[in-house]
Amino acid sequence: MIHNSLRTLTVILMIAVIASSCTGNKSENKKTAEQSPVPAVKPDLVIGNETLLLLKDLEENGDYVNSQVFPSLIKASVVHESLEKNLLVVDLRNPEQFSAGHIKGAVNKKFEELPGWFETGIKPFEYDRIIMVCDDGQLSGYTTCLLRMMGYGNVFAMRWGMCSWNSNYAKDGWLKYVSGKYETQLETKANERPASTLMPSVNTGLSAGADISSARFSQLFKEGTANILITADEVFADPHSFFVINLERKDKYEDGHIPGAVRYKPDTTLGFTEEMASIPSDKTVVVYCGTGHNSAFATAYLRLFGYDARTLKYGNNSFMYNKMIAQKTALSWLPFTSADVNDFESVK
Repeated sequence: MIHNSLRTLTVILMIAVIASSCTGNKSENKKTAEQSPVPAVKPDLVIGNETLLLLKDLEENGDYVNSQVFPSLIKASVVHESLEKNLLVVDLRNPEQFSAGHIKGAVNKKFEELPGWFETGIKPFEYDRIIMVCDDGQLSGYTTCLLRMMGYGNVFAMRWGMCSWNSNYAKDGWLKYVSGKYETQLETKANERPASTLMPSVNTGLSAGADISSARFSQLFKEGTANILITADEVFADPHSFFVINLERKDKYEDGHIPGAVRYKPDTTLGFTEEMASIPSDKTVVVYCGTGHNSAFATAYLRLFGYDARTLKYGNNSFMYNKMIAQKTALSWLPFTSADVNDFESVK
């Protein structure tokens, strides 16, 4: 793709900058620069060296967020038909929910314990697929993005979460929380993207891209998931107190969006320094899409770089559901309906 080629081309320009700015042993600095070139940025952008090394490490290790498999979602029907195959289902819900009913063969794990468990508790690449499951697909999307960026290329998030497994889950989840309560408060004017100035500072104290990445992943898993989700009620109470990112097509954005929301292109934002440097680092960032699935993946990436990012739970489904139903064909919306609910058995 052209935009990825341009990103790679800028690496050459930055090597000279890093090499000339280093102090100490010249031969060691030259070796480090040659082995770990970092992306170039425009002169007026303020982006720290650790941030650049983190960007470069992710790009060199598959550039997941700009790959063909991003976001890695899988339907419940595919999971169901693969249960007797080489599949591992990881249920991220709390123990009480898991005990009340879960997918046959699933294991119950806490978000915080996943890195260690993937390293020593299982042999991840012996499975064809590892499926992350939660209530509604929001947490599992966030988790899957982190694990994918860590190199686990066989991890997927089950679309819609357990709500797509059977109606017992759907009635207390997606079907309960879809809403059109804020449809009259939408705006249609396009809001300008802020000027690109800086990205949050990544300060691990480390000097190698791989080590910086490892430290940041460890930190995010230690932080848990208490602050990754936000509801439509919280956002619409004072939308201008947040920096709201609309991660949808232009026609969908123009037809109606959260007041103040700025549209960022889904395929040319994450990993692109000029785009990311326009996202304020001093405000809570709310990312939303049609379902909350894509925005959960994007939120994981932004939080890795130090943004206080939250994904809007259920996306547009949570505040303009009736509009989505009416325009499902015209704008190819994905409103959750009973048609998305299967009748698969859960076990205790």
